[in-house]
Amino acid sequence: MARRPSGISGSRRPSVLDAPTSISRRQSSTGSRRPSIDPSRLVPMDRASHIGGTEDFNVVFVGAGNIMFGSDEGPWNHSFRFEHKLGPRLKVVALIDPAIDRATAVLQKKCETFVRSAYENTRVFKTLEDFVRNMSKKDMPRAVIVGSPPMFRGTLQPGRDIESQIMKCFPGVAMFIEKPAATGPASEIPEAFAVAKKIDEAGTLCSVGYMLRYLKAVQMMKQIIEENNLTVMATIARYACAYEAIAKPDWWDKAKSAGPIVEQGTHFCDLSRYFGGEVDMASVSAHSLEWDENAGTLSKMQVDETAIPAENRIPRVTAATWKYDSGAVGSFTHLVALQGHNYSCELEVYADGYQLKLVNPYVQPVLYIRRPGSDLEEMHTFPDDDPFFSEISVLIDNIEDIEEDPDTAQILSSFQDACKTYELTWAIRLAAEQNRKLKLESQKAAAAAAPAPA
Repeated sequence: MARRPSGISGSRRPSVLDAPTSISRRQSSTGSRRPSIDPSRLVPMDRASHIGGTEDFNVVFVGAGNIMFGSDEGPWNHSFRFEHKLGPRLKVVALIDPAIDRATAVLQKKCETFVRSAYENTRVFKTLEDFVRNMSKKDMPRAVIVGSPPMFRGTLQPGRDIESQIMKCFPGVAMFIEKPAATGPASEIPEAFAVAKKIDEAGTLCSVGYMLRYLKAVQMMKQIIEENNLTVMATIARYACAYEAIAKPDWWDKAKSAGPIVEQGTHFCDLSRYFGGEVDMASVSAHSLEWDENAGTLSKMQVDETAIPAENRIPRVTAATWKYDSGAVGSFTHLVALQGHNYSCELEVYADGYQLKLVNPYVQPVLYIRRPGSDLEEMHTFPDDDPFFSEISVLIDNIEDIEEDPDTAQILSSFQDACKTYELTWAIRLAAEQNRKLKLESQKAAAAAAPAPA
C-alpha cells in the first residue's frame, strides 16, 4: 500500500497531532507484524532517500551531549541520523539541557553547516516544563528524542520521570528513549515497569535505543531462525571494551553509572534476549573479577580511580549464565580489558544444526554461519550498514505511517521489552556482587580461624 506524502493537506488522514487516538490504532495494528525486519529493507544511510512530504517535522531533543551530537568515543549521534532521514523537513524546535552553554555551542556548530535550516530557530531550555510554558502551537513536536543520562528517566519520581512528563505535555506524540531504561538502584526496577505500563496504556509510540537489533546481520540471523522453524538452544555473548578510550569518571563509578553490565553490557544482554526469549531471573548466576584482585590491575586508565570510593569501583570482568523460559541456556562475559579504541564483541546463537556467530557488530559486522550438511562456515559482511540510522528510520516511518501500511517495519524494542533487559542486567550485577560478598566473608572467617603466628 502506498503511503501518501504527509505534506498533502486535506487528503491525508489525521496525524498524531490531530488525533492522539490514531496512535493507539496504529500501535495495536503492529501486533500482527513480525518482531523482525526483512534485511533487504535496511538501506545504508548514504543510499537512503529523504522521507517524502513537505511539512515541517518538528522534533524536541532532550540532552545536548555525546549521544545526541556525537563524540570520538563511538558512532553515537542521533541528530546526524535525523538530518539524513528527514532532510529539509527536520526542524528541531527545542533543545532541552540544563547546561545552557554546552547546548548553545552545539547549536552554533550545527548552524555553520548545510543543516542550518533544521537548527536556526531552535531554542534552548533547561527543562521540558520551560519549553512547554514558552512554546507556541507551531512548535508542537512530532517526536521527542531523549538522550539525557539514564539516571534522569525510567521512574515515576519528579525530576526522573521524563517519559511521564512527555506524555502529560504531549499526549500522542512519539518518543525515542536511549538505552538503558534507567540506572537507579535495583529497588526501582518496578518503577521502570510502571512507566512501561503507562506508555502502553496511553498507546504512545515508543522506541528504545537498542540499535544492534537493527543490524542487517542480526535480522539475517532472525530470518534464518524463522524460515527454518528453529528453536534456539543457547546464546553465548562476549563484550570486551577498550577501557583506555573511556575517560568519563562517572562510567567508572557504580553509584553513578550502575556499572558496566547495566550501562554498557546491556546491548548484548538485550541481543541475547532477542534470540533466546524470556529469562528465568531466578536462574541467573554470576562471578566477577574485581579492581582489588591481582588480575584486575589496569595500566592505561584515563581516570583517577582513587577518587572513587572503593565500594563503587567497577569490576574488570563479569561472567554470567542463566536459563531461558524455553529451556535454552544463555551466557555473557563482559570485560574491561582492552586498550586502544576498538571493542571486541561476539554473539553466538546455536540451534539444531546451526551456528550463527556475529562478530564486531559495532564497527564492521561479520556473520559466520554453519548450516546442516557442512562443517564449513559461510562469511557474510555488511558494508556501510548503520543500525543507528535504521532504528531512527523505522521510528519515523512508523510516525508517518498514517496509512497503517502493513509493510512498514515494526519498532524492535519497546519500553516494556527494554525493562526486561534492564532487569536482566541488574540480576547479573547482583548475582556477581553476592558471590563476591560470600567469598570475602569466607576469607574473613578463614583468617579468623587461622592459628596466630608463633
